[in-house]
Amino acid sequence: MVKVPRGCTLVVGLGVSGHAICRHLERQRVPYMVADTRAAPPGLDAFQADHPDVEIHCGPIGDLDLDEVEEVVASPGIDPRVPGLAELAGRTRQATGEPLLVGEIALFVRACRSPIVAITGSNAKSTVTTLFGEMARAAGRRVAVGGNLGTPALDLLVEMPEADCYVLELSSFQLETTPCLGAESAVFLNLSEDHLDRHGDMTGYRAAKLGIFRGARHGVVNAEDPMTWPETPLPALDRFTTRPPDGHDWGIGRYRERDWLMQGDTPLMPADEVRLPGRHNQANALAALAAGHRLGLPLETMCAVLRRFPGLPHRGEWVADIDGVRWINDSKGTNVGATLAAIAGLGPTLAGRLILLAGGVGKGADFSPLADPLALYGREAILFGQDADGLERVLRGFLPVTRVENLAAAMSRAADIAVPGDSVLLSPACASLDQFSNYQQRGEVFREWVRRHSMESHR
Repeated sequence: MVKVPRGCTLVVGLGVSGHAICRHLERQRVPYMVADTRAAPPGLDAFQADHPDVEIHCGPIGDLDLDEVEEVVASPGIDPRVPGLAELAGRTRQATGEPLLVGEIALFVRACRSPIVAITGSNAKSTVTTLFGEMARAAGRRVAVGGNLGTPALDLLVEMPEADCYVLELSSFQLETTPCLGAESAVFLNLSEDHLDRHGDMTGYRAAKLGIFRGARHGVVNAEDPMTWPETPLPALDRFTTRPPDGHDWGIGRYRERDWLMQGDTPLMPADEVRLPGRHNQANALAALAAGHRLGLPLETMCAVLRRFPGLPHRGEWVADIDGVRWINDSKGTNVGATLAAIAGLGPTLAGRLILLAGGVGKGADFSPLADPLALYGREAILFGQDADGLERVLRGFLPVTRVENLAAAMSRAADIAVPGDSVLLSPACASLDQFSNYQQRGEVFREWVRRHSMESHR
């Protein structure tokens, strides 16, 4: 076995987060070595050239002797239940009593000296994180935005060491290795099946997500989704809903014969003035308003941002209107919950019907919740990729289904059957790795095809 030296920190994983962890430990002058379960992780040669004095172990973690390790810091992509790490469960550091095995966000919390706004959920966390950052900037705050989105959290401490607040998108992988986040405001947007290959079942997945509330001074939860509610009381709690709000909740109610975003009985702005389309995005707006209100951001300023914020690429992104048909890129819809939210948000706004492009790697998810809303709003489901069979089994009989080889063929089919008033929605309910490098590449293929088709239609 390879012995980790006494007093040395072990960094597990040489991905983006692993590199950020190493940079942070170097700034802190903490001795460390690196391990990666892969025999030849990408970027290994470059890392060795930049860090010639750092010992690197490639292979099973179980081959390491961790008896005298100071701490183990695992990247989010590393399952803490793998052999070699699973045995560390329950062990603590002698010096501090903290868990011996932690993740990058635990290091961030130790070093951070400003309030943290943390956002999680199965869907829309990137949108709400970015939206909140825009609201804070508009209010004149020095704000750093990152985490699971964009810049790794530990690098934010270098890029903006004097930030007024840090806004972090956090995944279940990051939260399960964070002993106490201590957020000023912790936002849990929604919960639907995802990452069951890592967490085992919904109980394990939810337990990881609930880590966002550890040490939080304020929480924001979905009034329509009790799975987002903390299991122990918080000092303060706000709830958001797409229904008329109860008490001081944030919701959508009637005012002057229109739907308005409201806090309790107080109207804030007409719902249809939120630039992001769909009820699901109005819910996201309310969640951001609730967290911003806790941080003292002016409501008028936040509402002004909602009127102009266009959303993120690949997340309900409008690409083009061609001959009366709207083409929408929601390639980030990598799970059933995200696709359900897109369908439910867009369906009621359509003059025509919805054509869904879906398929890829389903990660063991149950696709059956898609059937009823597609029966209500759908013209056809066009399916491709590794788990198209599973999608077809549950959708057949609820609406017409067509099987194709790939996304390009799906778009050609959609163009053939769409009529004015329809929307073509790429929201695959699946990961992309069977046919693409990532969901971004999948969305770019969709964008480029639509743009070419748009140019041809105008010749």
